Amino acid sequence: MSMWLSSILLVCIPLSLATAAWWFGRTHTKNAGKSLLHVALAMLMLFVGALIIQGLSAQPLAEPRYISHANLNMLMLGLVLFMAVILIAFSRNYMAGQARINLYWRWLLNTLAAVSLVVISNHLVLFWLGWLGISLALHQLLTYYPERPRAALAAHKKFLLARIAETSLLIAIVLLYQQHHTFFISDLVTHFNQVALNEQWQLSLAEQIAAVLIALTALIKCAQLPVHGWLIQVVEAPTPVSALLHAGVINLGGFLLILFAPLFMQVPAAQWLVLIVAGLSTVICALVMSTRISIKVRLAWSTSAQMGLMLVECALGLFELALLHLIAHSAYKAHAFLNSGNAVYEHLQRCLAPAKVPLFSDWLMGIGVAAVSVVGVLLWLDYQGPWSMWLLLALALAMLIAQRHSQSIQASLLPFIALTLVLLFAYSAMKYILSGLLPSETHLALTPFSAADVWIMLLFAALFYLSCLLRFQPNRPAIQRLSVFLFAGLYLDEWLTRLTLKVWPVRLPIRVNVKVMDLPSSTSAKEF
Repeated sequence: MSMWLSSILLVCIPLSLATAAWWFGRTHTKNAGKSLLHVALAMLMLFVGALIIQGLSAQPLAEPRYISHANLNMLMLGLVLFMAVILIAFSRNYMAGQARINLYWRWLLNTLAAVSLVVISNHLVLFWLGWLGISLALHQLLTYYPERPRAALAAHKKFLLARIAETSLLIAIVLLYQQHHTFFISDLVTHFNQVALNEQWQLSLAEQIAAVLIALTALIKCAQLPVHGWLIQVVEAPTPVSALLHAGVINLGGFLLILFAPLFMQVPAAQWLVLIVAGLSTVICALVMSTRISIKVRLAWSTSAQMGLMLVECALGLFELALLHLIAHSAYKAHAFLNSGNAVYEHLQRCLAPAKVPLFSDWLMGIGVAAVSVVGVLLWLDYQGPWSMWLLLALALAMLIAQRHSQSIQASLLPFIALTLVLLFAYSAMKYILSGLLPSETHLALTPFSAADVWIMLLFAALFYLSCLLRFQPNRPAIQRLSVFLFAGLYLDEWLTRLTLKVWPVRLPIRVNVKVMDLPSSTSAKEF
């Protein structure tokens, strides 16, 4: 009975959010932000109550079956509700005075309700309906300023790509149902775990196709190349919408792969699809980001790169690391977008102590300290998984140590060695904690120096080398040509935009010249 009570509390969360969306979305209501903040806090209390009841329950978690009480789902729901409180609190002041504020509240709450439904669903139909609801509600937020052509074009491309992703996921669901005659996710995961443990069992062709379609859905949802352009252009939307998108919605591709890990890891075609597309997206988007000046555009390219890295972690079987990445990225990107107004002040602070170009000895010291520290931690942990992610961490630490000097101050090496060790042990500890929250069946990491591991190592090495050239040798002719090419985003979005407008043309709004429209009737535009 207690598990039923816990499930009822969880179901009340998306239902309450949807009800609040209907109520506050009808007309412009005074102090709606304050009331909605109380609603969000109440949802957070419902979640805590459900966790307490679940922890005190001695019954098995099999009933009721439509709602999942797994650690992964509860962690995701807690993250969603935490972000909901932050976004509503920020929007109270940021969106104050907007003429269509009631519509903003309606679609923001509907989006949060749909995300909540997705993360607690144990039924594929509910899962897909929530997935569809997220896209439809988010579309209204992305077009909150319908007079902006870039926002309209980005939302149009996002709408088409979302339909492709939802169709792909729906076909995968139909194929899985035809094979197993169940819509319950827990039943499917249990079956695929048994297949993984029994070498005599083989996946059918329909199951393999379903795995590839799930991987394709995750790639589209996470805005990987070449379908990334809409994510870069939706910065035209209000800042809280960008924070919601980058900190919560776009992460669902990683959640999908973690959820179906036992199926995904048994289909090499699905793994390599993610390894190639997401791996290249990680490198290219990270390099393109370094050529951007606009803070919000840099953050958008960063999100695409980070999502690619998270999907690569899934393809390598490092699901606990992918979950850690998902949580950390959500918190960081929400703060980065909501704090983007202070970017000028932070830039001025950095200009007061510009970094010195590292010497060869600095690079040698950085690489040596990072390599020794990382290898020491790996030996101490007796680590047996892929080494590519540890290589990325070592390269990042090497760059941190090499750039420790500013133009006016020679920094000591010891504090950076201590910081390196602290970061390594914190990284290892968080991975260990999250691995305990995931079921043991999702610990499907590949072996060291497998083909997939070597491929990702080469990509990370290329990223490190090109990043150093772009930053420290920008005047070389070859690097200047590369910078121009990267600044254009490899022209991938232009090609996709042309294709999109051929498939489904759209009439974009014409931005009105406000200065001309505000002129007195006696003054012509030409005179102005």
